[in-house]
Amino acid sequence: MKRIMFIALAIGLTVLSTAFLSDKGLSDLRALYSKPMSEWPKPTIDSGANWSEFKSLPKLDSSYFSLMEKPDVKLGKFLFFDPILSGSNQISCSSCHNPQTSWADHSTVPVGHDHLVGTRNTPSLLNVYARKTMFWDGRAHSLEEQALSPIEAHNEMAMDLTKLVPKLKAIPAYKQLFMEAFGEEDFSMPEIMKALASFQRTLTSRRSRFDEFLDGKHNALTDDEIAGLHLFRTKARCMNCHNGQFMTDEDFHNIGLTYYKRKYEDLGRYIVTKDPKDVGKFRTPSLRDVMNTDPWMHNGLFDNMIGVLNMYNSGMQMNNPKTEAQLADPMHPRVDPLMKKLDLTKEEIQQLAAFLQSVTATKYRMNRPEKLPR
Repeated sequence: MKRIMFIALAIGLTVLSTAFLSDKGLSDLRALYSKPMSEWPKPTIDSGANWSEFKSLPKLDSSYFSLMEKPDVKLGKFLFFDPILSGSNQISCSSCHNPQTSWADHSTVPVGHDHLVGTRNTPSLLNVYARKTMFWDGRAHSLEEQALSPIEAHNEMAMDLTKLVPKLKAIPAYKQLFMEAFGEEDFSMPEIMKALASFQRTLTSRRSRFDEFLDGKHNALTDDEIAGLHLFRTKARCMNCHNGQFMTDEDFHNIGLTYYKRKYEDLGRYIVTKDPKDVGKFRTPSLRDVMNTDPWMHNGLFDNMIGVLNMYNSGMQMNNPKTEAQLADPMHPRVDPLMKKLDLTKEEIQQLAAFLQSVTATKYRMNRPEKLPR
C-alpha cells in the first residue's frame, strides 16, 4: 500500500510540475537562465559522451582588417576565388563555398566539372580553423591537407596537379604575390596549400544573439528561444553531440541516415578507418549559423529545420539491423545509441527551432576580388 501511495504521490507531483510549467514556465526559465552559466541546469549527457559547456564567440577587433592584408592571406584569397585552379578554368573554390551563402552553396550536393554531381553536401567553411578534422568522413586533419582533394577531384575542379604550378608561374602577378607571401618566386604545391589555408582561417562567424545572451545580455533572447535553449540542454538531448563554443563534439556518429546495399550507399567514416564500427558515421557539424547553411545532413536531405527536428524526435531506429542476416553482418550500419525517441511536442519542436535562430548570426558577405591576377 505504501508503494502504491508513493507512486501516486510521484505522479501527482509530476502533473503539478507540468501544470506549473505550463502556466508560468517561460518566465521561470528566463529567471533561471539569467543566472550565471555555472548555475544553469546541468545538461542531459549520456554516459561516455564527451562534452563541454557553451562559450561565446569573441568580439571582432580591428586586428581582423590588418590580418586580411597579410601577404599570405591576400594570396590565398585570390587563389580561393580564381577559377584558374580548375582544369576547365571555370570552377573556383568559391563556386561551392560562396561568401553570399555563408561559405556553402545551398545545394543538396555540389555540381562540379562537366556538371558532375557530388555525393555529399557542401559544408560551410565558417570557423573551419577550429575543426579538428575536415570533410564529412574526417579524412583530412588540416586545411592544407584538405585543399588538395577538391582541386584534383574529377567531379569537382578536375585539375591535374602537375600542371597547376606551371600554370600559376606563367602569370607574373602571381609570381610577385608568392614572393611577397613566402620570400621567393619559386613555389610549389605546399605554398599554394598554405596560402589557401591562411585565407580560410579568417572565415569566422559573427557574434549571434546567443553570444550576447551568454555574455549577460539576457533580453537578447525571446521566451521561446530560452525555452528552446532549455530543451536543447535537457529533454532534446542535443548537447550530447552539439556543445562547446562551436556546438560540435568534433566526433563521428551514425544518426540513421546512411544507406547500405542500396542506391546512394555511403559508408562514411568507414571509408577512412576500415573499421566496421564506423560504417555510416559522419562528422558532427557545428550549429553556428546553422539556419544560414541549409540544406542539412551529409547528403543534404533536409531543407526544412522542422523536418530535421522531427527526424531526431523519432529516434531514427528504423534502419538498425533486424533480421538474422543483418545482425550477423558486421557491415550493416548500427545507429548510434545516443539516438533515442524524444517525445517532443509540436510546441517544443518550434521552440528548439527558435533557439537555433538565435545562434545564427547575420551574414557577412565578403566581396570577391574585383580583379584577379593575370
